[in-house]
Amino acid sequence: MWSVIGQSKAVSLLQRGLERGSLAHAYLFIGPARVGKMTLALNLAQALNCPAAEPPCGQCASCQRIVSAKHADVQIIGLSRDRDSAEARPRAEISIDQVRQMQHSASLPPFEGRHKVFIIEGAELLSTEAANCLLKTLEEPVGKVLFILLTANERLLPATVISRCQRVELLPLAVTEVEAALSKNWGIASPKAELLARLCHGCLGWALDDDWLQPRAERLDRLLEIINGDFEERIAYTARLATQFSQNRGLVQEILDLWLDWWRDLLLVKTGLSDAVTNVDRVATLSDMAKNYQLVQIRDFIDSIRAAGKQLRQNANPRLVLEVLMISLPEAERHNEGQSLAQLEVKYG
Repeated sequence: MWSVIGQSKAVSLLQRGLERGSLAHAYLFIGPARVGKMTLALNLAQALNCPAAEPPCGQCASCQRIVSAKHADVQIIGLSRDRDSAEARPRAEISIDQVRQMQHSASLPPFEGRHKVFIIEGAELLSTEAANCLLKTLEEPVGKVLFILLTANERLLPATVISRCQRVELLPLAVTEVEAALSKNWGIASPKAELLARLCHGCLGWALDDDWLQPRAERLDRLLEIINGDFEERIAYTARLATQFSQNRGLVQEILDLWLDWWRDLLLVKTGLSDAVTNVDRVATLSDMAKNYQLVQIRDFIDSIRAAGKQLRQNANPRLVLEVLMISLPEAERHNEGQSLAQLEVKYG
């Protein structure tokens, strides 16, 4: 039984390859973080080594050992700690040494299963040397060996590597699909299931890890303080964010994403689409706040947040970028806006 949820197109493609004996020697699974790429890769590894009549059964010793990362013939390569290092320091990129170790293992016959499967997690983080080394292996496939590359951004991979793999795209799930899965498979009741389904943006893995709900609530409260605060408070806030950016870029991007979700929700509320908001637990606050902004103000600030995120990804000065963003934060007004919903749909879909 394939345990990945909501990826029927990808599962059907792989299932047909298994049934016909026509699987590619290398696959590239593409999709946002925690959308199910690793689950699908492990399912495929299970299917290749499962003795059941309809693999993967998920219950046999082989399936269980693969999902618990104890199967000798299924290896995951990524930014996990280097097991051969005495210091066991985290890596910044997937090194050529890791790829060479994988190549050596691939040259040996399977130890306890029928096929060897190598899963490269975060393949976009392969160093240039590692990617070139991997390319040689992909150009000369070995029988009973399968490579699965996982990436959230295929544009960061060399085109030569992509061309040697069969591309499989995993798409975010619909809100209703995530909510139903949370309720049926994990017994999460509404309204929490609905909230998680909306906040995870179609990536079920995020919905299953709710440790971020409390930090998210605290960040939202801080967001509202900044929106209602004065200029000095906003500039002090950007200084703290800029300092955090030098230590943890991902965290600052998450905060910007939170801002983007909030102002998109304001846009939806302002246009009478409250049922579609992401922050469903804050609809009352959004409704009150939307009364004080014009549609053009909301739209322009959404553009500003997007521009700031893009500039930070391009290594612009974080302090300057964030200060410009805070300066562009609109002041609350009380006007009626005549811009039509049709005009907004053209811009925002």
